[in-house]
Amino acid sequence: MSKEMLEAFRILEEDKGIKKEDIIDAVVESLRSAYKRRYGQSESAAIEYDEKKGDFRVYTVREVVDEVFDSRLEISLKDALAISSAYELGDKIKFEESPTEFGRVAAQSAKQTIMEKMRKQTRAITYNTYKEHENEIMSGTVERFDNRFIYVNLGSIEAQLSKQDQIPGEVFQSHDRIEVFVYKVEDNGRGVNVFVSRSHPQMIKRLMEQEIPEVYDGTVEIMSVSREAGDRTKVAVRSHNPNVDAIGTIVGRGGANIKKITSKFHPAKYDPKLDRMLPVEENIDVIEWVEDPAEFIYNAIAPAEVDMVLFDAEDAKRATVVVPDNKLSLAIGRRGQNVRLAAHLTGFRIDIKSASEYEAQEDQFFPEVAPIEEDAEAVESLDEAAWVDVDDDMLAAAAEFGVAPDQE
Repeated sequence: MSKEMLEAFRILEEDKGIKKEDIIDAVVESLRSAYKRRYGQSESAAIEYDEKKGDFRVYTVREVVDEVFDSRLEISLKDALAISSAYELGDKIKFEESPTEFGRVAAQSAKQTIMEKMRKQTRAITYNTYKEHENEIMSGTVERFDNRFIYVNLGSIEAQLSKQDQIPGEVFQSHDRIEVFVYKVEDNGRGVNVFVSRSHPQMIKRLMEQEIPEVYDGTVEIMSVSREAGDRTKVAVRSHNPNVDAIGTIVGRGGANIKKITSKFHPAKYDPKLDRMLPVEENIDVIEWVEDPAEFIYNAIAPAEVDMVLFDAEDAKRATVVVPDNKLSLAIGRRGQNVRLAAHLTGFRIDIKSASEYEAQEDQFFPEVAPIEEDAEAVESLDEAAWVDVDDDMLAAAAEFGVAPDQE
């Protein structure tokens, strides 16, 4: 019995990652539960584990009393003295029980308690393991599909890749090896769920950290990412070294670094005209991040030119961007994509207006006022009136500077 018990402990500790102390606690708890089922109470039970032999011993503890009211909890002084003449009133005597006497139902209960303890411990280990990888990229294998998810095996758990977390057009087969961004790990009481994404904006940031040394070591920092997966992404970056060009570093020579990132996207939709699968072509625009919000918005609207950026006096996170008439469609982008990405990148709500539209709006609120014609005689009389009631001293002082009117 002891050898089998010790071997079971070793296997559980090495294979399942469950500490021996936790297993022992589970066995003790189960034996106490079995004792209670057998005898109706567990207050008198004492359970001990022999570390060397690997055996559990169950005892009933009885107190030495004059008159016995509960034979499971008490023993008379007379019976105690028959065991040993050294016993006195109030002493506690342990009587060993055999766990095999608890019966089949009690044994089944003990097994269930141990299994439940093991499940909780295993779940806690799994949760802690993957919680450490939250907001990171992990590599896994596509296992199976259903109407809601692609299930990706990350090693000891199947992560869930929902439709909205997939890059539009990507096609996978069972056993494909893919990289995913872990954005949420939760334990809902029934098990651990790991939610992953390939469309999350932060996946671009993590891929750049993996592929570009200057990003990994912090020389170039990625300040924000705005993404419409499978189509277009804007990334705002800055350099902490004046000798390092942030945009050039991210793009790489001949666009080499950007190609490393986009190569992570899986071959996608089938083109019947070409009779082959086409890759996902996600364009990545790299923007220089600056502290001045107006200049940052100016950069984010690229490739369109910007005439001016105006901020709302009542809403600090709202801005109006005025662009040349012939650049309006470029600033807005296809289906509003360019301005939408710029807004997410900068954190501002952005309204795009053409120069002519902005001028028309100004004319509406600030109409042109006709100039007032000056009357020379009226002006002259007004000047003279200004000197009325001025005393002689003030006139003399003014005359020294040549500003007093003619007094003749």
